Amino acid sequence: MIVRAGRFGREEGTLSRFEVRDGLDGSSPATDLSGGTLTRRALLQRAAVLGVSASTLSALDLLASVPTRAEAARSALPQIQYAIEKYIPKAVTQERVPVVFPPVYTLFATCSLARTPTSADQETLSQALAEVESSYPFSPSGVFATVAYGVPYFERLPGGMAGALVSHNMPKLVNEPQRYALEEAVPGPTDVSPLNPEVTKARYNIPVQIETNDMVIVLRSDSTEILDEVLAWLSGESSTLAGKDSGSSGLGGLMTVTSRRLMFLQMGLPRDVAEEQSLPYAGMINPKSPMWMGFSSQQAKSSGKPKLTTFHGDKSAQLTDPRTGKYFAQGSIMHLSHVIMDLDQFYEAPKETYQRRVAEMFSADPLPSSGNADQYTNGGGPAFLPNDFTTANVANLEAQEPARFDGERHIGHTTALQRTTRASDGSPIHIRADGPGYDSLDVPGGGSLPKLHFSIFVPTADFFATMRRSQASVDLAQKYNVPSQNLGIERFLTATRRQNFLVPPRRHRAFPLIELA
Repeated sequence: MIVRAGRFGREEGTLSRFEVRDGLDGSSPATDLSGGTLTRRALLQRAAVLGVSASTLSALDLLASVPTRAEAARSALPQIQYAIEKYIPKAVTQERVPVVFPPVYTLFATCSLARTPTSADQETLSQALAEVESSYPFSPSGVFATVAYGVPYFERLPGGMAGALVSHNMPKLVNEPQRYALEEAVPGPTDVSPLNPEVTKARYNIPVQIETNDMVIVLRSDSTEILDEVLAWLSGESSTLAGKDSGSSGLGGLMTVTSRRLMFLQMGLPRDVAEEQSLPYAGMINPKSPMWMGFSSQQAKSSGKPKLTTFHGDKSAQLTDPRTGKYFAQGSIMHLSHVIMDLDQFYEAPKETYQRRVAEMFSADPLPSSGNADQYTNGGGPAFLPNDFTTANVANLEAQEPARFDGERHIGHTTALQRTTRASDGSPIHIRADGPGYDSLDVPGGGSLPKLHFSIFVPTADFFATMRRSQASVDLAQKYNVPSQNLGIERFLTATRRQNFLVPPRRHRAFPLIELA
């Protein structure tokens, strides 16, 4: 075990395998902890698989520490693919707020298919996923894999989305039984889009793209090396798993990776990356925050139970007809979006005080915290604040009355979302799996920028579309004349890509419905 000095004192944990000792000019290779060398070429190859620059990957390898975690007992793996709560550490308390931290890294790999899969392809993918899970522990020290499918995949099946095969098996909405649980994503009300001609962003005025990927593979681990190995093997770029020759996955000619998006989530890591990359607002990012905007969003109370987020739900809510979609029981919808963050604007001093930032992220009246006397250095106040829910009407109320801290009307990001994200008993009907990134995808000029890699598991696509409209709260802003600069965090975010996917249950995760075609 390696002990290193951390930002919060002494941290115990195993560092990432590759420890870069100097620059990447090729003069001296990076070294791994076993005494071997990592050549510049190998580092570039691994960075390419993960969708980041070599400098970003080397920074993460140096700055992130791998937590010491107890191994989960081996048991039957969950039918809800993303139900990993029993395999990760329980909530810990930070600044009196219970928070849950998933694996440090998440890799989203969107994929296209060369053709409609066959029954043989279905068996090949099933065996490949089983091989991955037999090679690595089902834990943060190994890998969690989730596979989901977009509308283009289902259009490949006989009859497409409108055909009998899909119609007979696709879950349908309780309130509108003619509608599927899976529908394609749409631009949000504050996305840059021809549908929103009045919407512009200060810096990153990039129209949102509704993607057309057949599928997405989500890999989660405390190790970038494992993520690299697994994706390279699945996509046919390598024959190695867990450091051993495992032959071919058999998927290389069928499946092409169309984008690779690496998310990192650990206390203090955004600040460390910002300092390493010499970002101008680095000193204003809270040094404990796991998120770029200086506030944690990993509160234990902010995500629902896995069963509630599935098609059939539970006693708190049931949004799809239980008589339909039995094939996909214990499945759900995953929304995936790619967001460029305008942190220069978010941390603009002296305009953006801690009080303004906390009002934008949570609520304005009352403020969850007034912060420190110095509203800027190290974030200006605590990073961990409670995500409490009282009623769905809080955003409506705060939009009507000027806030006491500045005399202006506001709508907080969190209170806006809570308009439609909770069941009648207050339970969240979603599980978020989102966090920071730092890469060049969709960046004008090709440089790297802070990103929000956003994914969420919900019972229906319609639920997320409604949730997104609530987040924007354009209706409340217009009704009560809320200034655009006080409308949550909308002006700081530019979504450049969106797509919805259906997450099958584990038993049907390999090319669903093919065996019935």
